[in-house]
Amino acid sequence: MKLFLSAISLSLLCVSCANTTHINDKVVAQETMNTLSTVMPTNLPKNIIMVIGDGMGPAYTSAYRYFSDNPKTTVVEETVFDRHLKGLSSTYPAPVSGVVTDSAASATALSTGVKSYNGAIGVDVNKKEIQTVLEWAKLQGKKTGVVVTSQINHATPASYLAHNESRNNYNEIADSYIDNGIKADLYLGGGWKYFIREDRNLVNEFKDAGFHYLDNYQGLDNFPKDKPVLGLFGDVGLPWALDDTNQHRLSTMTKAGIHHLLDLQKTDNAPDNGFFMLIEGSQIDWAAHGNNIGDAMAEMDDLAKTIEYLEHFVENHPDTLVVITADHSTGGFTIAANGKYEWNAEKLRTMKHSVNYIAKELATNKISPSNTTSLFNFELSQEELSLLIDSKNNPKIDENMYRSKSMPDSEVSLNNSVKKVMDMRSNSGWTTGGHTAIDVPVFSFGQHSELFDGSQDNTDIAKKIFMLLGKK
Repeated sequence: MKLFLSAISLSLLCVSCANTTHINDKVVAQETMNTLSTVMPTNLPKNIIMVIGDGMGPAYTSAYRYFSDNPKTTVVEETVFDRHLKGLSSTYPAPVSGVVTDSAASATALSTGVKSYNGAIGVDVNKKEIQTVLEWAKLQGKKTGVVVTSQINHATPASYLAHNESRNNYNEIADSYIDNGIKADLYLGGGWKYFIREDRNLVNEFKDAGFHYLDNYQGLDNFPKDKPVLGLFGDVGLPWALDDTNQHRLSTMTKAGIHHLLDLQKTDNAPDNGFFMLIEGSQIDWAAHGNNIGDAMAEMDDLAKTIEYLEHFVENHPDTLVVITADHSTGGFTIAANGKYEWNAEKLRTMKHSVNYIAKELATNKISPSNTTSLFNFELSQEELSLLIDSKNNPKIDENMYRSKSMPDSEVSLNNSVKKVMDMRSNSGWTTGGHTAIDVPVFSFGQHSELFDGSQDNTDIAKKIFMLLGKK
């Protein structure tokens, strides 16, 4: 076993060196596959589950450890992330886009093993289509599924399911889910805006193709066992975890989705070849773009509960591999700010509403001690109350804020001030509303999870998954 791992480590070291050169990415990808195939294990995993925490740099998994800690004990308990940490991954895109990636380029790297430009969806720097691990898994007779908290045609899921020169072509990407062949047996996430349009109703087209459609979480309990499923639960993305009817909706969707893929395998006459599933905690990134620590921790909690379920699934299905990483880190999040050696998660744990919800309520109602205590679930100081009142009466708008363009100025200003209250209470810091170029953590468990040990590039993750899917 040590000899096998040494061969893998040496091979990947060579690949890492090659990736720093200007060799064509396709050549590098093929050379990598050829090298890895010489040590390809014979017992390939039956099921592969790829999990992406969008924007989830190492500060988020560290913060989640303190957020989820039991304050009644003297130790800081480990989290599901601590249990399965394997190493780090670099995230830089193709040279044309510099060293800071966006979600499209990073997801394309994770899905194809090829570096591309920011905005690219499953295409290389020349805008040519590249096969994804999901597409390859489908060709091998595996069931395939996508479960996300964004719209299902957002950058990450699209990079596994589609090929488009721009992530912003949302309608084109949605159309391609039908026009270019249906590639998944299960789609769960948001997207009514793009799939039910005046010019085209893609939901009806999925139904005509034999899909069962649902638009509420209650329907997750009643899948017909012999039909593929399309589930859309939001106009764009899903509601924030703190505002949703199910705060662990990613976990719930994942559990229902996996059981359904297993049911589909049993009802088909074809051999049971297992499944490939993509899962994304999409809104960690959205909270981080807004420098919103309260919602970021709630989204992290939903992802953590999802991974805890996957732990139980792997216990009962040891022929399954789970790989977890981030596409990049967002926000330049810092656990401790302003020179103070402290970070306090106490008030973050008590939050019952998203920042957007609190700001909207304060914009339309009187700001008073009783009202704010109800909304924040803790008593605000006079300084904090004055900050909110001034923010409402004299809106201060930062045009560079990550914000909804339809949100009134007073609500935007209050949104920013609510986040300031949470930052001051927790002593959280931020350096940007965008992405950063730092390496991100890689976690893995299950069959052949050892292949993901150490330092690697994001393209290496796809190359290893291709190998474990039997591609030579």
